[in-house]
Amino acid sequence: MNEQPASVSSLRPGLSLDCGHGTDRGLRRELNEDSYIASDPVFAVADGMGGHEAGEIASGMCVRALAAIPQLATGERTVTAAVLQQYLVRADTSIREATGARAGTTLTGAVVVEQMGMPYWLVMNIGDSRTYRLSQGQFEQISVDHSEVQELVDAGQITAQQATVHPRRHVVTRALGTGDETEADFWLLPVEEGDRVLVCSDGLNAELTDPQILRVLSSGGTPQDTADALIQAALRGGGRDNITVIVVDARNVLNDAGAATTAPRHNPDTEEQDTLPRSQATRQATTQPIPQQAPDGAAGNGEGHDDRR
Repeated sequence: MNEQPASVSSLRPGLSLDCGHGTDRGLRRELNEDSYIASDPVFAVADGMGGHEAGEIASGMCVRALAAIPQLATGERTVTAAVLQQYLVRADTSIREATGARAGTTLTGAVVVEQMGMPYWLVMNIGDSRTYRLSQGQFEQISVDHSEVQELVDAGQITAQQATVHPRRHVVTRALGTGDETEADFWLLPVEEGDRVLVCSDGLNAELTDPQILRVLSSGGTPQDTADALIQAALRGGGRDNITVIVVDARNVLNDAGAATTAPRHNPDTEEQDTLPRSQATRQATTQPIPQQAPDGAAGNGEGHDDRR
């Protein structure tokens, strides 16, 4: 088993989270190289690349690094983007040492944090696994793929539909454990009553379109039933890759009128710089990228990594 122990639900005064999750090898892969963690306040999926168990090693190290965050033991929701990046750097170093930089992993997910008593989703992403949110009737992809085809879409050279069948759609431009570009992107979004967040490896969205994903997410099932239904739908669609899904529902959200449009002020102690991730035209105003300082030498060499095993 390469998945991490996960909590089905977490109940606290005020905000209540209910979580469902699952993973499947798929119909064509010999190994499941996905790993995940679903333990309040961290909900994340890592998709390993490398094959011959190396990808499983990479994704497992990434998830174990996140599991070491002190807030998982204390129950506090005080994680910051700067702290998360520190743990991702540790994961990157461990993967390189263990695999000789021959394997890597993507990572995406949402961490629940509180700022001045208000709950937020702190979404992180590196690679082409995805985090979506269904909120107040609006469905959107929060994360932005780090992939060659996403860069072509951003440049207006191909459409999003063409990207789904492009021959280089599997090539990622950022990953942990391999390559030069290892900095994650972060977004901060207010938690709204009834929010449903989906975190998944690309084995899901490679088989299902966004409308198909939305249809299952909005069917009214519990998070666990919904996670199971999404995996089964991806298997029916072909199951050509490992499939991992986390679904998190938020209830009893204590929020004020201003929290829906105002993100908390950045802490200057994190020394964040104006290096912004790419934005999507369809993203709502509440989806605000958090600038991150790039580590020395992290400009990247433009090389991509094929995430096919």
